[in-house]
Amino acid sequence: MPQRNDTAIWSGLFRISAESGQTLQAQIRQAIVAAILDRQIAASMPLPSCRILAEKLGVARGTVVLAFQQLVDQGFLVARERRGHFVNPEVLATPAKPQHKAPDQANEIDWKARRQIAASDMPPPAKLENWIKSSYPFVYGQFDPTLFPTAEWRECNRMALAVLEIRNWAADMVDRDDPLLIEQIQARLLPRRGIFANPDEIIVTLGAQNALYMLASLLMSKGSKVAMEDPGYPDARSIFRLAGAEIEPVPVDQQGIVTSAIPSDAGFVFVTPSHQCPTMVPLSAERRQDLLARATRNNQIIIEDGYDSQLLDEAPQQALKSLDRSGRVVYVGSMSKTLAPGLRLGYIVASAGLIAELRALRRFMLRHPPANNQRAVALFLSLGHHEALVRRLSTAFGERRKRLVQAISAFLPDWQSTDSAGGTSLWLEGPRGTDSRGLAAAAAARSVIIEPGERFFEHGDKPTRFMRLGISSIALQHIEPGIRELATAAGRRPAAA
Repeated sequence: MPQRNDTAIWSGLFRISAESGQTLQAQIRQAIVAAILDRQIAASMPLPSCRILAEKLGVARGTVVLAFQQLVDQGFLVARERRGHFVNPEVLATPAKPQHKAPDQANEIDWKARRQIAASDMPPPAKLENWIKSSYPFVYGQFDPTLFPTAEWRECNRMALAVLEIRNWAADMVDRDDPLLIEQIQARLLPRRGIFANPDEIIVTLGAQNALYMLASLLMSKGSKVAMEDPGYPDARSIFRLAGAEIEPVPVDQQGIVTSAIPSDAGFVFVTPSHQCPTMVPLSAERRQDLLARATRNNQIIIEDGYDSQLLDEAPQQALKSLDRSGRVVYVGSMSKTLAPGLRLGYIVASAGLIAELRALRRFMLRHPPANNQRAVALFLSLGHHEALVRRLSTAFGERRKRLVQAISAFLPDWQSTDSAGGTSLWLEGPRGTDSRGLAAAAAARSVIIEPGERFFEHGDKPTRFMRLGISSIALQHIEPGIRELATAAGRRPAAA
């Protein structure tokens, strides 16, 4: 019979790491629960004593005591006087987790043949899984932990977990949103963009992509035509195609989308007028008026993505939605670039009739975004934390953008960047003959992460000489050395400092 303190028995079960995002106590509990549910600990086998396990793991005895006590409270373990802790027999009475078996190849279902939506055929996302381990991550859309308002966010989550608050958000809200969050979006976020909306003209989404997917599912079908910027937002292009729509690429220049090239028979126009994705140029005032006039004349719906518009720009422009008088502009916003991309919280502003239809659709998709997150964000906005964060991020990113432009001018003088203020990335065009995909591979070998530009074009399978450099996740002092390494990867000898 196994002994409770036999090191060989337990060595494979407890693997904890100081680098894990979980506390040591949580890692111990997770290891024990996994072993119990996988039937790796018999009911007759006592667990190691708290003292022995603490010594083996190199942690305080109190950490193990607290972990065991919580597992007792949860019913996974039972404490027997003078004998120690054992697995609760009632847990072992439930069916064990089934073991994975290799599928019968002859009878395996061909899921691709059965699918009705070819999601896996769409262009994959940029492969940046290990960006955080690189020395010079010029990655777009990721946040900088050093700028994240940890204390303020914890405060708002603690407030959201108060007894009275839990009663407000724990119930199923069906198709409704947190009224405080709607109020804060209405009062704090939209006026910055020149948008003034009623509560019934706003719906909360799980980020901008969820908003676009709902709009495509509700409004588009096979044969719908969507005019899109080229280069443009690749995931929006894929989302519209999944709905059956045909994409009509429209060129982009230094004033944004070329409105005169928008097909008159397109039912929808998707634009990123604040900072064009990915070139970052703002749509000029003349083009904005022309776009609205054409949409009215051709009975088109404009989907405006407030791409990279949350920060304080030196010369801010109002949203296209603020100029809309006919209700044909649908505004999509997100808090990913300011608060955190992992939070997945966005919103749509549109006519009340469309919002009502979107609420009905969302109820069948996910009912509503998690209400506890909605309340925490609402509190974050109401306490002024978001305003302070935007100011801090705008200052930090402004300094980083300036340093990046200077470094490119010094070490990559043959590369041309779009001359636009604001935003969290820079769009670069290399010398003729440059392959940015090959450059990205060479740069990665030097711990520099860049984003090749081909995925932003309609024909995204062809190499291009464009690339995008993000500034949200790289520290100011790492920008110049990172560009030096990039220049070396590009085959150019860096100039002496």
